Amino acid sequence: MLLTSKKAVILVETLYNDREFWYPYYRLREEGAEVCVVGPEAGREYRGKDGIMARADKGMNEVQARDYDAIIIPGGYAPDHMRRHPAMVSLVKDFHAAGKIVAAICHAGWMLASADILKGRTVTAFFAIKDDLVHAGANFVDQEVVSDANLVTSRKPEDLPAFMRVIIDKMAGR
Repeated sequence: MLLTSKKAVILVETLYNDREFWYPYYRLREEGAEVCVVGPEAGREYRGKDGIMARADKGMNEVQARDYDAIIIPGGYAPDHMRRHPAMVSLVKDFHAAGKIVAAICHAGWMLASADILKGRTVTAFFAIKDDLVHAGANFVDQEVVSDANLVTSRKPEDLPAFMRVIIDKMAGR
């Protein structure tokens, strides 16, 4: 197991993409990482687009970037709900400022734009939010995964294997 001493946050909000949440959750756990699910409220359950429930271990005001190695933001409609919470946006911004891994897939690029961390960065995402990311200052490319320093982005659920390979390698210090 590559990540036995590592800790990651996965953000959750209503209507998250089930595959983009659960695939990273279980891959990180499989590699030995401690995974903390963070939502607006600790203990609350959030329903994914496909109906699978995910319970937040901690609320958005209970975690700090300094205690974790990475933050992963799944897509779906959840990022639009997440960015309505200033504390969730600040958490992403804090991870970025600390040089920690910030990973976003599909529509999760909206959180990166709201955190104002895209200027001059090369990213990918679901094609429908390309304009949003470009207007936030990003260089958008259409690739299954893009790694730009501490920022890791992917386009869609089919890209999850490549997305997680890069995240795990970065967390392992490779």
